[in-house]
Amino acid sequence: MPQPLKYNKKFDELNEEEKKLLEINKRSIADFVEQSSSISDVNYATRNAHAKTYAAADGTFFIDQNIPEELLPFFDNEKFDLTIRFSNAHLKIKNTEKDIPAYGFAIKVKDENDGLIANFPLVNFPLFPTNSVSHFLKLFTSLNRFYTKRWSGIFSLVSQAVKIIPATFSLSFVKNVLKILGKRNDFILSFDYHSVGAYRLGENMIKIKLVPVSVNKKFGRKLKIKDALKNYFQENDYTAEVLIQFCYDLKNQPINRLNVEWKNSPYIKIGEVKIDKGSLLDPASCTNELLSFNPFESKILFQPVGKIQKLRDEAYKVSMQTRKKINKLLHGKSYE
Repeated sequence: MPQPLKYNKKFDELNEEEKKLLEINKRSIADFVEQSSSISDVNYATRNAHAKTYAAADGTFFIDQNIPEELLPFFDNEKFDLTIRFSNAHLKIKNTEKDIPAYGFAIKVKDENDGLIANFPLVNFPLFPTNSVSHFLKLFTSLNRFYTKRWSGIFSLVSQAVKIIPATFSLSFVKNVLKILGKRNDFILSFDYHSVGAYRLGENMIKIKLVPVSVNKKFGRKLKIKDALKNYFQENDYTAEVLIQFCYDLKNQPINRLNVEWKNSPYIKIGEVKIDKGSLLDPASCTNELLSFNPFESKILFQPVGKIQKLRDEAYKVSMQTRKKINKLLHGKSYE
């Protein structure tokens, strides 16, 4: 087995044009969050991605007994407490519309003193539609402006979306689009969940995949997702295997090409995520909206890697700061 490629900060570095576009994007994020309570069917400022919370739950990460010896220093306990948030990727919260099947499974890993070890925001689609930081920033800025400026921003949004299309014609991307369309009506817990970008594991770089064990994909099809999750955890436990891939070479496991899957890197099982029945947090509490899953708050040895991943750091910070400010004005408290 070859040695994993080591992390280098150059994987994360933005050029000057990308830095300028990021500053423009940050302003559009702040504008969106400031207006989000009127954009969505809620009375508080929301996140500007994965705005809708379906549920939050307590869980446990159990380390596999057969984990490779070289990984043991990163997992020095037999189990770790988790807080998990189930969400939808849409920027808007519309309670009257059918949700698109773009789901989030965000995981907060904690130590025995409830201190943060790592945040891993996972999603049910393993790839990203573009490798270009500039194209992505322009598209995301246009999308934010479309919602804040209504139809006056439609032409900019369409023109930026057209530029993204060629990158979606990779075999990996097309295959996964067809797969997700075939599963569009399946239960949220029956999907695999992915890190999309890479993360550090010490000086190595990995991708993460969560694979559910024995979840009925047809569960709760006639229910709203929030109600289906509530019903499921009234009677059932949930278990998912945690798998990782190592980056050995950039040709087969590219860090900054997120529209293709990694190949020639076998999955290694490192443990299982378990959520016991009755473990959902109180949906009436504001706790769910106070949760933050910024992966750059993780300990340094578990932080994200890559240029597009790096953008999330600034986006999370602007979104959180603006939500705090607006919600304090609206309610005298902060929804993070």
